[in-house]
Amino acid sequence: MAIEDLMVGGQLLRITRWGEPVMHAETKRVTEFDDDLRALVADMFATMRAAHGVGLAATQVGRDLSLFVYQCPDADDKIRHGAICNPVVTTPTGKDRRLESSEEGCLSYPGGYQQLARSESATCTGQDPWGDEVTVHGTGLLARCLQHETDHLNGIVFGDRLSTRSFRKLTEQMEGVAHLYPDDWPVTPKKKTADA
Repeated sequence: MAIEDLMVGGQLLRITRWGEPVMHAETKRVTEFDDDLRALVADMFATMRAAHGVGLAATQVGRDLSLFVYQCPDADDKIRHGAICNPVVTTPTGKDRRLESSEEGCLSYPGGYQQLARSESATCTGQDPWGDEVTVHGTGLLARCLQHETDHLNGIVFGDRLSTRSFRKLTEQMEGVAHLYPDDWPVTPKKKTADA
């Protein structure tokens, strides 16, 4: 079985929102690489696709496990995909450190986007859903995704990294479209706007 086998099927799960306790606490290490874990990975891929995301952490489906999935383009527009348990992200330091400021959003705070500077490259190490060691080198949006999802597993949401002013703008954006996202989204699809 390969990771691609876990990217089909799966059941939709409700996406957890900021403010719910699981979103703001450090997760537990994955220690059992079993069929239950792989079923969760399949459900997370299905949920991420339904929500039109590029990454999804286990905390975002209410599980306090150190796991995320991604299907995301890198700086060369090559779509990369995988699932990483117990991730550790490193970014360049010193003269090799380059930040890129770009608009960032979060499926757990739907409809809000703000500029946030992150490293333009990142390396993530961990285990795959079978317990084998993996290393992913990310550039562009994939680098941002690796950092964003690993933050989730450490109890950090990207709003924690914003200035008070930017966070206020983010909240205004999200509140302006909150009525379009049912409480169990994406199990129940996003509502259409009146002009759509």
